[in-house]
Amino acid sequence: MSKQMILEKQQQAVEILNEKNIDMWLTFVRETGNIKDPMMDMIVGTGATWHSAFIITKTGETIAIIGSLEEANMKTVGTFKKIIPYLKSVKQDLIKTLEEFDPEKIAINYSRNSSLADGLTHGVYLELIDILEETPYKFRLISSEDIVAALRGRKSQTEVDLIKKAIDETLIIFDKVTGFLAPGKSEKDVAEFVRNIVREKGFEFAWDEEHCPAVFTGPDTAGAHSGPTDRKIQRGHVINMDFGIKYNGYCSDLQRTWYVLREGEETPPEEVLKGFNVIKESIQMAAAAIKPGKAGWEIDKIARDYIVENGYDEYPHGLGHQVGRVAHDGGALLGPRWERYGNLPYIPIEAGNVFTIEPRLTIPGYGIATIEEIVWVKDDGVEFLSPPQTEIYLIK
Repeated sequence: MSKQMILEKQQQAVEILNEKNIDMWLTFVRETGNIKDPMMDMIVGTGATWHSAFIITKTGETIAIIGSLEEANMKTVGTFKKIIPYLKSVKQDLIKTLEEFDPEKIAINYSRNSSLADGLTHGVYLELIDILEETPYKFRLISSEDIVAALRGRKSQTEVDLIKKAIDETLIIFDKVTGFLAPGKSEKDVAEFVRNIVREKGFEFAWDEEHCPAVFTGPDTAGAHSGPTDRKIQRGHVINMDFGIKYNGYCSDLQRTWYVLREGEETPPEEVLKGFNVIKESIQMAAAAIKPGKAGWEIDKIARDYIVENGYDEYPHGLGHQVGRVAHDGGALLGPRWERYGNLPYIPIEAGNVFTIEPRLTIPGYGIATIEEIVWVKDDGVEFLSPPQTEIYLIK
C-alpha cells in the first residue's frame, strides 16, 4: 500500500474516531513478521519487532512508539508524524503519551466478531494490561471493531479502481478457462492452468493457493472452500469455478458457471437452465435491494427466500462478504441471522462498501450452479463492478 493511500486511510480513521466519539485508536504489536495485526498494512505500512504502539487520535495526531533500532526505518516509511524510539521498555513512553492526551476511550484491536479487528494476541493484550496496571487507562479500553469495519469498508475511489482492475484481469482469465475446459480434464488440470497464468502475469492469489481457484465439476463434488480434485470433467456436467487475484494490494473474488453439452445437445437441459436462471435472478433481486442503512440479513433473505421458493435447498453460507485488501474484508456481511456470524449480519450497510453476491444451488444430477458478482454501494443503490454473467457458458 502506497504512503499516500496509508495517509488517506489515517485521515479517514480520524474522521471515524470523531464520528464514533472515540478519543484514541491504539494498535499494539510485537514481532509482526511472525504474527501480523491485519491493520498494520493499512495504517502503518511497515512491521515492528519489539513491542510497539501505533496511535491515532481523534485530533489527528499520529504517534509511533517503537524500538530504537527501527527508528530509521519508520522515518523512511514516513507514515507517522511523531516517532518516539525507546531502548529498554515501551512502558514509560506509552504511559507518558496516554497522560498527554488523557483519552476516555481507547480502542484496541480485539473483536469477537471480526478477525480483521482481532489482531491483538492474548499475550500482547496481557502485556498491555500489565503496562497500564497502575493507570486509569486500563479501564478505558474498548474494541476497535467499529473503527476497523468502517475504515476497511468505506472504499475510496482509488481503492475501487484497484478492485476494478483486479476484476478485469480475473475475467480475462475466466475467458481463457472457457477455452481450456474439455471432457477428460480434471479439476486439478483446470486449477493448474489458472495458476500458471497468475504466475506468468505476476499477480498474487486472493486467498490460499491450495484452493484458489476452487473448481467443481459435476454432481457430488467436494464442498465449498475445498481444493480441486482428480475428478474428471464429463459431458452433462455443470462446472463452477471460484477464483480471485490480488492486484497492487486489492482483491477480486468471482465465480462463473459452465455446462458441458452432451452429444447431440445444442442447449442445456431445462433443469440446468432453470437452476442457472434462478441464481442469476436472485443476484439481481438482492442487488436491487441494497441501500445504505439496510442490514445485511435483509438482503440475504431476499435471495435465500427466492431460491427456496423455486424448489431448491437454501445455500449453506452467507450471500456475500466485503472485498478489499483481502478477499473477505470489512465488517458488515450479507448473511443470515445465524449464531456463527455474530453481529455481522446486523451491521448497517454503508456507502462505499464493496460486496460480493454469491448464492448457490444444487442442480440434481448435474452439479452446483453459482455466480459471484461484485457490487459497490452508492448513496442510492449499487454499481456492478463485475459485468454480470447473464448466460451459462457452454462447452461443446
